[in-house]
Amino acid sequence: MTALKGLQSTHRLNSGHELPVLGYGVYMIPSSQTEKAVREALHVGYRQIDSAIMYRNEKPCGRAINASGVPRADIFFTTKIPPNSMGYERTRRAIDTSLKEAEQEYFDLILIHAPYGGKEARLGSWRALVEAQASGKVRSIGVSNYGIHHLEELEGHISKGGGSKIDVGQYELHPWCDRPEIAEWLQKRKIAVQAYSPLAHGERMDEPVLKKIGGKYGKSGAQVMVRWGLQRGFVPLPKSITPSRIRENAEVFDFELDEGDMKALQTGIYEPTDWDPTVDDD
Repeated sequence: MTALKGLQSTHRLNSGHELPVLGYGVYMIPSSQTEKAVREALHVGYRQIDSAIMYRNEKPCGRAINASGVPRADIFFTTKIPPNSMGYERTRRAIDTSLKEAEQEYFDLILIHAPYGGKEARLGSWRALVEAQASGKVRSIGVSNYGIHHLEELEGHISKGGGSKIDVGQYELHPWCDRPEIAEWLQKRKIAVQAYSPLAHGERMDEPVLKKIGGKYGKSGAQVMVRWGLQRGFVPLPKSITPSRIRENAEVFDFELDEGDMKALQTGIYEPTDWDPTVDDD
Protein backbone atom coordinates (compact mmCIF):
# COMPACT_ATOMS: atom_id res chain seq x y z
CA MET A 1 0.00 0.00 0.00
CA THR A 2 1.20 3.50 -0.82
CA ALA A 3 2.47 5.38 2.24
CA LEU A 4 -0.40 7.66 3.30
CA LYS A 5 1.35 10.87 4.24
CA GLY A 6 -1.33 13.30 3.07
CA LEU A 7 -2.96 14.76 0.01
CA GLN A 8 0.45 14.93 -1.64
CA SER A 9 0.78 11.12 -1.60
CA THR A 10 0.42 9.40 -4.97
CA HIS A 11 0.12 6.05 -6.72
CA ARG A 12 2.44 5.44 -9.67
CA LEU A 13 0.35 4.28 -12.59
CA ASN A 14 1.34 1.75 -15.23
CA SER A 15 1.76 4.75 -17.56
CA GLY A 16 4.45 6.11 -15.23
CA HIS A 17 2.35 9.11 -14.18
CA GLU A 18 1.42 9.85 -10.57
CA LEU A 19 -2.18 9.67 -9.31
CA PRO A 20 -3.01 11.46 -6.02
CA VAL A 21 -4.30 8.99 -3.42
CA LEU A 22 -7.41 11.07 -2.74
CA GLY A 23 -9.52 12.93 -5.27
CA TYR A 24 -12.49 15.26 -5.46
CA GLY A 25 -15.53 13.98 -7.35
CA VAL A 26 -18.06 16.22 -9.07
CA TYR A 27 -20.79 13.69 -9.88
CA MET A 28 -24.27 15.27 -9.64
CA ILE A 29 -22.90 18.73 -8.87
CA PRO A 30 -24.85 21.20 -11.04
CA SER A 31 -22.69 23.03 -13.55
CA SER A 32 -23.63 26.34 -11.93
CA GLN A 33 -22.08 25.23 -8.63
CA THR A 34 -19.13 23.23 -9.90
CA GLU A 35 -16.54 25.94 -10.49
CA LYS A 36 -16.84 27.30 -6.96
CA ALA A 37 -16.73 23.82 -5.43
CA VAL A 38 -13.67 22.75 -7.42
CA ARG A 39 -11.84 25.95 -6.57
CA GLU A 40 -12.54 25.26 -2.89
CA ALA A 41 -11.26 21.70 -3.22
CA LEU A 42 -8.07 22.91 -4.87
CA HIS A 43 -7.67 25.53 -2.14
CA VAL A 44 -7.97 22.81 0.52
CA GLY A 45 -5.24 20.85 -1.21
CA TYR A 46 -6.93 18.29 -3.43
CA ARG A 47 -4.98 17.77 -6.61
CA GLN A 48 -7.22 15.27 -8.37
CA ILE A 49 -10.52 16.32 -9.97
CA ASP A 50 -12.83 13.61 -11.32
CA SER A 51 -15.39 14.64 -13.92
CA ALA A 52 -17.15 13.00 -16.89
CA ILE A 53 -18.96 13.94 -20.04
CA MET A 54 -22.17 12.57 -18.50
CA TYR A 55 -21.84 14.95 -15.53
CA ARG A 56 -22.10 17.98 -17.84
CA ASN A 57 -19.62 19.97 -15.75
CA GLU A 58 -16.30 19.57 -17.54
CA LYS A 59 -16.30 23.27 -18.49
CA PRO A 60 -16.55 24.67 -14.92
CA CYS A 61 -14.00 22.10 -13.75
CA GLY A 62 -11.59 23.31 -16.40
CA ARG A 63 -12.24 26.93 -15.56
CA ALA A 64 -11.60 26.31 -11.87
CA ILE A 65 -8.36 24.53 -12.69
CA ASN A 66 -7.22 27.29 -15.02
CA ALA A 67 -8.03 30.03 -12.50
CA SER A 68 -6.74 28.23 -9.39
CA GLY A 69 -3.17 29.48 -9.49
CA VAL A 70 -2.02 25.87 -9.06
CA PRO A 71 0.35 24.76 -11.83
CA ARG A 72 -1.54 22.61 -14.33
CA ALA A 73 1.15 19.94 -14.05
CA ASP A 74 0.27 19.53 -10.36
CA ILE A 75 -3.42 18.78 -11.02
CA PHE A 76 -4.75 15.41 -12.15
CA PHE A 77 -7.91 15.95 -14.22
CA THR A 78 -10.14 13.06 -15.31
CA THR A 79 -13.05 12.70 -17.70
CA LYS A 80 -14.96 9.70 -19.06
CA ILE A 81 -16.39 8.51 -22.36
CA PRO A 82 -20.16 7.95 -22.00
CA PRO A 83 -22.16 5.00 -23.36
CA ASN A 84 -23.52 7.06 -26.26
CA SER A 85 -19.96 7.75 -27.45
CA MET A 86 -18.78 4.16 -27.58
CA GLY A 87 -16.91 2.99 -30.65
CA TYR A 88 -13.75 4.30 -32.32
CA GLU A 89 -15.09 7.29 -34.24
CA ARG A 90 -17.49 8.47 -31.56
CA THR A 91 -14.88 8.19 -28.82
CA ARG A 92 -12.31 10.03 -30.92
CA ARG A 93 -14.76 12.90 -31.46
CA ALA A 94 -15.76 12.90 -27.79
CA ILE A 95 -12.16 13.33 -26.68
CA ASP A 96 -11.65 16.36 -28.90
CA THR A 97 -14.98 17.85 -27.83
CA SER A 98 -14.14 17.41 -24.14
CA LEU A 99 -10.74 19.05 -24.51
CA LYS A 100 -12.41 22.04 -26.13
CA GLU A 101 -15.24 22.10 -23.58
CA ALA A 102 -12.88 21.96 -20.60
CA GLU A 103 -10.41 24.40 -22.18
CA GLN A 104 -7.54 21.97 -21.68
CA GLU A 105 -4.59 20.91 -23.80
CA TYR A 106 -4.73 17.41 -22.29
CA PHE A 107 -6.49 15.25 -19.72
CA ASP A 108 -4.50 13.30 -17.17
CA LEU A 109 -6.92 10.38 -17.37
CA ILE A 110 -9.77 9.32 -19.63
CA LEU A 111 -11.88 6.32 -18.69
CA ILE A 112 -14.46 4.36 -20.63
CA HIS A 113 -17.43 5.09 -18.34
CA ALA A 114 -19.20 1.73 -18.70
CA PRO A 115 -18.83 -1.47 -20.76
CA TYR A 116 -21.93 -0.93 -22.86
CA GLY A 117 -22.27 -1.29 -26.62
CA GLY A 118 -20.76 -4.72 -27.18
CA LYS A 119 -17.23 -5.98 -27.76
CA GLU A 120 -16.59 -4.17 -31.03
CA ALA A 121 -17.60 -0.80 -29.56
CA ARG A 122 -15.57 -1.35 -26.37
CA LEU A 123 -12.41 -2.25 -28.25
CA GLY A 124 -12.98 0.57 -30.72
CA SER A 125 -13.19 3.04 -27.86
CA TRP A 126 -9.99 1.61 -26.40
CA ARG A 127 -8.26 2.08 -29.75
CA ALA A 128 -9.29 5.75 -29.73
CA LEU A 129 -7.93 6.17 -26.19
CA VAL A 130 -4.63 4.54 -27.14
CA GLU A 131 -4.28 6.91 -30.09
CA ALA A 132 -5.16 9.91 -27.93
CA GLN A 133 -2.53 8.85 -25.42
CA ALA A 134 0.10 8.51 -28.15
CA SER A 135 -0.71 11.99 -29.45
CA GLY A 136 -0.54 13.63 -26.01
CA LYS A 137 -4.25 14.39 -25.62
CA VAL A 138 -4.37 12.16 -22.53
CA ARG A 139 -1.62 10.82 -20.30
CA SER A 140 -3.25 7.75 -18.74
CA ILE A 141 -6.24 5.63 -19.76
CA GLY A 142 -8.53 3.11 -18.14
CA VAL A 143 -12.03 1.82 -17.58
CA SER A 144 -14.94 2.21 -15.17
CA ASN A 145 -17.63 -0.26 -14.13
CA TYR A 146 -16.08 -3.15 -16.09
CA GLY A 147 -16.86 -6.63 -14.82
CA ILE A 148 -14.05 -9.19 -14.73
CA HIS A 149 -15.25 -10.65 -18.04
CA HIS A 150 -14.97 -7.19 -19.62
CA LEU A 151 -11.53 -6.69 -18.08
CA GLU A 152 -10.32 -10.03 -19.38
CA GLU A 153 -11.65 -9.20 -22.83
CA LEU A 154 -9.60 -5.98 -22.82
CA GLU A 155 -6.54 -7.66 -21.35
CA GLY A 156 -6.66 -10.27 -24.11
CA HIS A 157 -6.97 -7.54 -26.72
CA ILE A 158 -3.97 -5.67 -25.29
CA SER A 159 -1.88 -8.86 -25.16
CA LYS A 160 -2.53 -9.35 -28.88
CA GLY A 161 -1.20 -5.90 -29.75
CA GLY A 162 -4.18 -3.74 -28.83
CA GLY A 163 -1.92 -1.11 -27.35
CA SER A 164 -1.05 0.58 -24.06
CA LYS A 165 -1.97 -0.67 -20.58
CA ILE A 166 -4.91 -0.28 -18.24
CA ASP A 167 -3.87 2.40 -15.75
CA VAL A 168 -7.04 2.79 -13.68
CA GLY A 169 -10.26 0.95 -12.90
CA GLN A 170 -13.00 3.04 -11.27
CA TYR A 171 -15.94 1.56 -9.34
CA GLU A 172 -18.46 2.28 -6.63
CA LEU A 173 -16.59 1.07 -3.56
CA HIS A 174 -17.41 1.29 0.14
CA PRO A 175 -17.93 -1.21 2.97
CA TRP A 176 -21.38 -2.13 1.60
CA CYS A 177 -20.11 -2.65 -1.93
CA ASP A 178 -16.45 -3.66 -1.82
CA ARG A 179 -16.17 -5.86 -4.95
CA PRO A 180 -13.27 -7.97 -3.63
CA GLU A 181 -12.85 -10.08 -6.79
CA ILE A 182 -12.63 -7.07 -9.09
CA ALA A 183 -10.33 -5.18 -6.71
CA GLU A 184 -8.02 -8.18 -6.46
CA TRP A 185 -7.94 -8.59 -10.26
CA LEU A 186 -6.94 -4.97 -10.72
CA GLN A 187 -4.44 -4.71 -7.89
CA LYS A 188 -2.70 -7.91 -8.97
CA ARG A 189 -1.92 -6.11 -12.23
CA LYS A 190 -0.90 -2.86 -10.49
CA ILE A 191 -3.94 -1.09 -11.88
CA ALA A 192 -5.02 1.76 -9.59
CA VAL A 193 -8.50 1.27 -8.13
CA GLN A 194 -10.52 4.46 -7.85
CA ALA A 195 -13.57 4.48 -5.57
CA TYR A 196 -16.51 6.62 -6.63
CA SER A 197 -19.41 7.15 -4.21
CA PRO A 198 -17.09 6.16 -1.34
CA LEU A 199 -19.63 7.65 1.09
CA ALA A 200 -22.53 5.66 -0.42
CA HIS A 201 -24.33 8.98 -0.99
CA GLY A 202 -24.60 9.37 2.77
CA GLU A 203 -27.09 6.51 3.01
CA ARG A 204 -25.05 4.56 5.59
CA MET A 205 -24.07 7.28 8.04
CA ASP A 206 -26.40 5.94 10.74
CA GLU A 207 -24.81 2.50 10.67
CA PRO A 208 -23.76 1.54 14.23
CA VAL A 209 -20.36 0.29 13.05
CA LEU A 210 -19.52 3.72 11.63
CA LYS A 211 -20.65 5.50 14.77
CA LYS A 212 -18.64 3.15 16.98
CA ILE A 213 -15.42 3.42 14.97
CA GLY A 214 -15.86 7.15 14.42
CA GLY A 215 -16.29 7.69 18.16
CA LYS A 216 -13.13 5.71 18.83
CA TYR A 217 -11.03 8.11 16.77
CA GLY A 218 -13.07 11.29 17.10
CA LYS A 219 -13.91 11.14 13.38
CA SER A 220 -17.09 11.30 11.34
CA GLY A 221 -18.61 8.33 9.58
CA ALA A 222 -17.58 9.89 6.28
CA GLN A 223 -13.96 10.12 7.40
CA VAL A 224 -14.03 6.48 8.50
CA MET A 225 -15.35 5.42 5.09
CA VAL A 226 -12.72 7.42 3.23
CA ARG A 227 -9.97 6.07 5.47
CA TRP A 228 -11.26 2.51 4.92
CA GLY A 229 -10.89 3.02 1.19
CA LEU A 230 -7.39 4.39 1.51
CA GLN A 231 -6.30 1.43 3.64
CA ARG A 232 -7.77 -0.98 1.11
CA GLY A 233 -5.42 0.62 -1.39
CA PHE A 234 -8.22 2.42 -3.21
CA VAL A 235 -8.28 6.03 -4.40
CA PRO A 236 -11.47 7.51 -2.91
CA LEU A 237 -13.31 10.31 -4.72
CA PRO A 238 -15.59 11.89 -2.09
CA LYS A 239 -17.99 14.60 -3.19
CA SER A 240 -19.51 17.56 -1.37
CA ILE A 241 -20.26 21.17 -2.25
CA THR A 242 -20.10 22.26 1.40
CA PRO A 243 -16.68 23.82 2.17
CA SER A 244 -16.49 22.35 5.68
CA ARG A 245 -17.20 18.86 4.36
CA ILE A 246 -14.81 19.22 1.44
CA ARG A 247 -12.14 19.90 4.05
CA GLU A 248 -13.37 17.23 6.46
CA ASN A 249 -13.23 14.53 3.79
CA ALA A 250 -9.54 15.30 3.31
CA GLU A 251 -8.69 15.17 7.03
CA VAL A 252 -8.12 11.43 7.03
CA PHE A 253 -4.35 11.17 7.27
CA ASP A 254 -4.00 11.65 11.03
CA PHE A 255 -5.49 8.32 12.13
CA GLU A 256 -5.34 4.67 11.09
CA LEU A 257 -8.02 2.02 11.36
CA ASP A 258 -6.72 -1.04 13.17
CA GLU A 259 -7.20 -4.63 12.07
CA GLY A 260 -10.35 -5.00 14.14
CA ASP A 261 -11.89 -1.89 12.59
CA MET A 262 -11.16 -3.11 9.08
CA LYS A 263 -12.66 -6.49 9.87
CA ALA A 264 -15.77 -4.86 11.33
CA LEU A 265 -16.18 -2.89 8.10
CA GLN A 266 -16.00 -6.09 6.04
CA THR A 267 -19.79 -6.32 5.96
CA GLY A 268 -20.18 -8.93 3.24
CA ILE A 269 -23.11 -6.88 1.92
CA TYR A 270 -23.33 -6.04 -1.79
CA GLU A 271 -25.66 -3.08 -2.17
CA PRO A 272 -24.54 -0.53 -4.78
CA THR A 273 -26.22 2.87 -4.50
CA ASP A 274 -25.62 3.64 -8.17
CA TRP A 275 -25.87 1.66 -11.42
CA ASP A 276 -23.99 -1.63 -11.72
CA PRO A 277 -22.76 -2.25 -15.28
CA THR A 278 -20.25 -4.80 -14.01
CA VAL A 279 -22.97 -7.46 -14.28
CA ASP A 280 -23.82 -6.63 -17.91
CA ASP A 281 -23.48 -9.79 -20.02
CA ASP A 282 -22.93 -8.10 -23.39
